[in-house]
Amino acid sequence: MQLGKVIGHATSTVKHPSMNGWKLLIVQSLDAKGGADGEPVLAIDELGTGIGQRVMITSDGKAVSQMLGDDKSPVRWAVIGTVDDLK
Repeated sequence: MQLGKVIGHATSTVKHPSMNGWKLLIVQSLDAKGGADGEPVLAIDELGTGIGQRVMITSDGKAVSQMLGDDKSPVRWAVIGTVDDLK
C-alpha cells in the first residue's frame, strides 16, 4: 500500500476486457514528506476519486485480480481508499 495524489484521468479506446467499465487515474506516488516519489502510475478506481485527491493505492496483484474478477488481467495498481486528513 502506498500514498499517492491523483494528477489526471486516462482514457483508452482499446484495452484488456478486464478493464471495461473501470475508471483509470494517473496517480503520483508520494514520499513521507508529501513529495513526488518516482514516476506516476495508472490505477483503476471504483471510488469516484477526483483530481487533486490523496489516495491509497496497492500493487498487490492478487487483490487487484480479485477486484477485476480476472486472473489474467494486466492491471497492477488500484485505488483502495481516499485520504480525508493527514496528521
